[in-house]
Amino acid sequence: MSGMSMALAMLIANPVILGATPAPITGPAQPGAEPQGDMVQGDTDAHARMTIAVAVHGTGPYRFLIDTGSQRTVVSTALAGTLKLAQGPQVRVVGIAGAHDVATAQVESITIGPRAFYGLTVPLLERANMGADGILGTDSLQHQRVLLDFARNTITIGNLAETGGGRGFEIVVRAKERSGRLIMTDALIDGVRTDVVIDTGASGTIGNRALQEALAKKPRQAMLKGAVSSVTGQELAVDLGVADKLELGGIGVSNVVIAYADAPAFSELKLSRKPAIFLGMRELRAFKRVAIDFTKRKVSFDLAGAR
Repeated sequence: MSGMSMALAMLIANPVILGATPAPITGPAQPGAEPQGDMVQGDTDAHARMTIAVAVHGTGPYRFLIDTGSQRTVVSTALAGTLKLAQGPQVRVVGIAGAHDVATAQVESITIGPRAFYGLTVPLLERANMGADGILGTDSLQHQRVLLDFARNTITIGNLAETGGGRGFEIVVRAKERSGRLIMTDALIDGVRTDVVIDTGASGTIGNRALQEALAKKPRQAMLKGAVSSVTGQELAVDLGVADKLELGGIGVSNVVIAYADAPAFSELKLSRKPAIFLGMRELRAFKRVAIDFTKRKVSFDLAGAR
């Protein structure tokens, strides 16, 4: 698991483009049922991340983070205890701040509206560290398209047709898949070619040391010291800096705050040696809509109404 949620307060101008109430849950969908596009109302947590209402074993609603930077779906230890989930083997979770051995549980079904995911073995983490009852990771999203509509504060999960099609998106960027995550390889940060992982579970953007070193060769303002925290409860010291512009598919996002660190999540994805970032919700919210298509390996951006 990587691209974990961050609790990092950053007082700086918002990025700009250059150039809620839980949904009702009636029970799990039946296997073999015809899938329908599932639009649910999202809530925004204290770190600008989006959570949705889900059912676990037909009960709920519970609040789960949508986390495209996490390889695994996660349930809180408290929820596992409440539902008396069967215990599984220990696994190692790799987050932004470090690796940690945790217990797992067996989940028969997780349901979002009419769409359900079955037979999951999920790591168990503390709710206080996640800020939610669980995390919906890429193991549950591999054959889905996730549409984040920031203007309406909604999340839609389904195929291309079920999530409204591709019209209205000015920019479409192809990505590579690695360990369940989508990586865009043609981005530039202040002229430095950088790999980008879309990370909806992170409040801000994390950069690796290779990017920091590459940008250090350019005239930059002084770095500030800070720390980020992972959903595993671990903390990691970081250097905070501001990039003038992130260029992605012909568009530019200015004032990109980057927390530079030797995060194990980069090593897990083999992204340590070349400049790379986990792009968090602060920058993603500069757009009206973002669609992450795991099946077609594309990320689409809607600029209309972006600030």
